[in-house]
Amino acid sequence: MLAQTAGLQPVARVTCKRRAPDAALFIGSGKADEIKMLARETGATEILFDQSLSPAQQRNLERHLDMPVNDRTLLILEIFAQRARSHEGKLQVELARLQYLSTRLVRRWSHLERQTGGAGVRGGPGEKQIELDKRMISESIKRTKERLTKVKRQRQTQRRQRERRNSFAISLVGYTNAGKTSLFNALVKARAYAADQLFATLDTTTRQLYLGEAARSVSLSDTVGFIRDLPHGLIDAFEATLQEAADADLLLHVVDAANPEHLEQIAEVQRVLAEIGADAVPQVLVFNKLDAMEPACLPLQLQDSCEVADPHGGPGRRLERVFVSAHSGRGLPELRELLSRHATALPTEPEHLPDERFDSPGLDVAVG
Repeated sequence: MLAQTAGLQPVARVTCKRRAPDAALFIGSGKADEIKMLARETGATEILFDQSLSPAQQRNLERHLDMPVNDRTLLILEIFAQRARSHEGKLQVELARLQYLSTRLVRRWSHLERQTGGAGVRGGPGEKQIELDKRMISESIKRTKERLTKVKRQRQTQRRQRERRNSFAISLVGYTNAGKTSLFNALVKARAYAADQLFATLDTTTRQLYLGEAARSVSLSDTVGFIRDLPHGLIDAFEATLQEAADADLLLHVVDAANPEHLEQIAEVQRVLAEIGADAVPQVLVFNKLDAMEPACLPLQLQDSCEVADPHGGPGRRLERVFVSAHSGRGLPELRELLSRHATALPTEPEHLPDERFDSPGLDVAVG
């Protein structure tokens, strides 16, 4: 699915069972020869590994197979680069890409001789090409981090403004392609891009949702989807976006109920939420795609509760659950009623907060 989302056409699939990855090729030399023959028979032009490869393994595999070899991390980065639309999203993808490439310079260059001068020849800097590239990438990473820091400050300012208005913040989280954006559009009547593909949404979108039962508006945010083995570089790069989930008052954990592996997907989302510090935020499970479920698996009632395992291995917790179909609208009234119940926990009138103009760090105020 990742390959197809990136615009590639898979022609064959090979599995390999080993007690431990091979240090040089990740797979054994015999399996590498098998892949090479299969690639020639099918006319493949690229080999993808559903694991993260070390730079040395990637280089050795390319030499052995005589064709480009890429791993799961680069494939996800390519998809993110295609999907990013906002300035913030592009910055986050660029940072993750630079951090990934900084460890891959070992296979990028073959002209590593030092540049030397001579009689009538202009001398070089006396550095290897790989040293120049490392420094250039390091400077690019530093500049991108500084720009992302500004974006993070802007988001913090926006969150403080919502807190001053005493706004109830709800974030949609879940495994990629679970239907978060479709549910977001159904709730707030928005037209955010939604498609049956992985990582259709990268940029956080926030809209106001009026709940008649609670007689108040809440802010609803659509966030990036999670996936198993999500590269740590992406988690670090998307810190500003993922912070929306950590600072929310309520998380709507959207689950693809029609997917037979939805329990594993729930566990993976819980693990990522714990990693970004959002595991303590109140959570509601929203089992989406009710219209695509098998008739034998349909629920007897649209609202109930279920046990969710703790990602740290501790005792699980029981969460409220509601079954909905963002496509047909079934279950949405029950979901709105549930959201109203949570939103009424906060007072509707904003409390008096001190003026931020006199609380900003580094601001000198003279009173005469």
